Amino acid sequence: MLLLLAPLLLDAQQPDLGWLAGHWCAEPKSGKVTCEDWGPLDKGVMRGTGTTRTGERVTTNEAMRITVDESGMVFHAEPANQQPADFRAVKIDAKARSVTFEDATHDYPQRVRYWREGETLLAEISLADGSKAMRWLFHRAK
Repeated sequence: MLLLLAPLLLDAQQPDLGWLAGHWCAEPKSGKVTCEDWGPLDKGVMRGTGTTRTGERVTTNEAMRITVDESGMVFHAEPANQQPADFRAVKIDAKARSVTFEDATHDYPQRVRYWREGETLLAEISLADGSKAMRWLFHRAK
């Protein structure tokens, strides 16, 4: 009986990450544009990509996903030319539309945070104590 209820329990535990879904781009900086695309959370997986372009040329590319299961939520990043890394959710605030992931054993970043301020999506990576922070302000793009 419990096996039959497991999918229903998982669905009830899935956080609302709809605020993250969409095509987001930062303002151009030094001729470069960084964008992230996030699909909807579907069956415990939300897929994303991060791309930085200089003109039409892709200079960096990163595959990402957020998975949700009975043990919690994990942000998985696969940056180009680097080892993949997993960061566990340490704070989820559905009302504030915010999620923070951490792995204090990773070299950099150790913290990955996404949150919304109105129609702006913010992303920040840093060390676990918040130092050496890099931040992106994304706007919904077409």
